[in-house]
Amino acid sequence: MTRDEELRHLRLLAQVAGIGTVDVVVPQSEHVVVDGIRLHYLEWGTAGRTPIVFLHGGALNAHSWDAVCLALRVDFHCVALDLRGHGDSEWSPECDYSFDAHLRDLEGFLDLLAADQFVLVGQSLGGINAIRYAARHCGRLAGLVVIDAGPHVQESAGTDRIVDFTLGPGEFESLDEALEHSLAFNPRRDPRLLRHSLYRHLRRLPDGRWAWKRDRRHLSRERFTHLVAQVHALAAEAEAIGCPTLIVRGRDSDVFSGDAATAFADLLHRGRWVTVEGAGHNVQGDNPRGLLNVLQPFLTEVEPE
Repeated sequence: MTRDEELRHLRLLAQVAGIGTVDVVVPQSEHVVVDGIRLHYLEWGTAGRTPIVFLHGGALNAHSWDAVCLALRVDFHCVALDLRGHGDSEWSPECDYSFDAHLRDLEGFLDLLAADQFVLVGQSLGGINAIRYAARHCGRLAGLVVIDAGPHVQESAGTDRIVDFTLGPGEFESLDEALEHSLAFNPRRDPRLLRHSLYRHLRRLPDGRWAWKRDRRHLSRERFTHLVAQVHALAAEAEAIGCPTLIVRGRDSDVFSGDAATAFADLLHRGRWVTVEGAGHNVQGDNPRGLLNVLQPFLTEVEPE
């Protein structure tokens, strides 16, 4: 994909997202090696400003934050990481996608980044990783934002739907077929933007078919059930988080309920939760403008002097 094509997409993204007049630029694409794993990340914004590190959800990638980073890049130094086995980061040779492996990656990445007094933002799987990091390194954080995730999430029709999609077809005859499949899962998405996004999620095979970039070797229904049980155990860890924490829930989320958000906030010393209208589980994709409306006041509040 050419730079001009990328710029055209980002301009359309800014328009559709309603993030106002922004100076549209293509982010820097960078790679680092952490404990033998090559991790890819996107870097936006102004060096020297407060860093914000973004962690995407399972089966997504760093580009899921493009609209949010476009809006914040002038005032902040935004970094969006591809988790191991996702996007353009390397697959684990040992097929290790445990929460502990993600935590080691995050710790090593942030050490290499030399980030301090930064804001950590994570959605879904990224939110779980952010909780675990904050419970251990709260002193390094100016603030924590957890989007549609928390210790009290339950297996539900929503989680079943995500499992069905994640375990669904791994290859497609055409990009149109992949687009139809993805829109059936999340009809909120603008087809023009989603088509472009799929170029970031898929790779072209020698026979002309398209396959997901993400590593699917470790996935099963049993693994998802095990992961939910591990998420419940996070309640004890979360009590150690002392930094200001914003919990964000998509109003129409069928994964993370208002009761779960309340219970999570009650665990925290300085936690509160808010709702973003017009969004399901993937808040930053469904309504980036709505997410910015709740995120920007929090960032102003916690930004170091």
